[in-house]
Amino acid sequence: MKSLISILDLSTDEILELISTANDIIANPDKYREACRYKKLATLFFEPSTRTRLSFEAAMLELGGSVLGFSEANSSSAAKGESVADTAKTVSCYADIIAMRHFKEGAPYVAAQNATIPVINAGDGGHNHPTQTLADLLTIYREKGGFENITIGFCGDLKFGRTVHSLIQALSRYSGLNVVLISPVELKLPSYIKKDILKENKIPYTQTTSLEEAIPDLDILYMTRVQRERFFNEEDYLRLKDSYILDPPKLKNAKSDLAIMHPLPRVNEISTAIDSDPRACYFKQVLNGKYIRMALILKLLQEAAK
Repeated sequence: MKSLISILDLSTDEILELISTANDIIANPDKYREACRYKKLATLFFEPSTRTRLSFEAAMLELGGSVLGFSEANSSSAAKGESVADTAKTVSCYADIIAMRHFKEGAPYVAAQNATIPVINAGDGGHNHPTQTLADLLTIYREKGGFENITIGFCGDLKFGRTVHSLIQALSRYSGLNVVLISPVELKLPSYIKKDILKENKIPYTQTTSLEEAIPDLDILYMTRVQRERFFNEEDYLRLKDSYILDPPKLKNAKSDLAIMHPLPRVNEISTAIDSDPRACYFKQVLNGKYIRMALILKLLQEAAK
């Protein structure tokens, strides 16, 4: 039985299989209305979430299944000191599949080791967010037709941004990738990711603090917010939070088919004036997230049934 903790748990063939299923769900939604009838998804969210939790719930409901769970640690037995391992064992008695978000890196892995049903990592601290990565990959596939020979710029908080780390991991397996890292010096991509992923896979990359200089070469611009909840020092957050704000003048020299992505929530790093630009893809990402999670739930439940 398989769980999904890291995007690297999926082979490139499995990713294409999920994308194919998601595209079929988009084209033929009625075919999937009863696919998970009588199945239950438990959403165990120890950290706040809007998009990810509602996306999982919508995905399961649209497959004909049902949902149970909690949306904050204080409303679970974790408040009484119950371990993640015991929570996973307990919830395995009630549900068929678990989606877990946790503030502590590695918690979903511990859950997967102790659950008797599949566990999906819905985000663990600054570590991994594989289903957001799948949503990103489906968006890139639908916008660009594939993952090869693209130049992607990551802008904003590259130090704590788990969505950035996961997407770089995922894209590192495709040829012709070129990465541009745009961030303040204090929020640069961690050196271990540069060493273990980019350098190890011989992926060309450049680092800059200037969004304006980088934008003309990009096929995809992946914006991120500076995450207040990852900072130990409020002064540092306030100093860095408005480092990059994408507005129409900054797109003056961008490609006409640039895909602008953002894992959301945005604060003010993308002007609302960009929302009507045909290159804005971030709300498409949200919808794609529901479809790819539907595909993933189907795949994991089918494998668990074997």
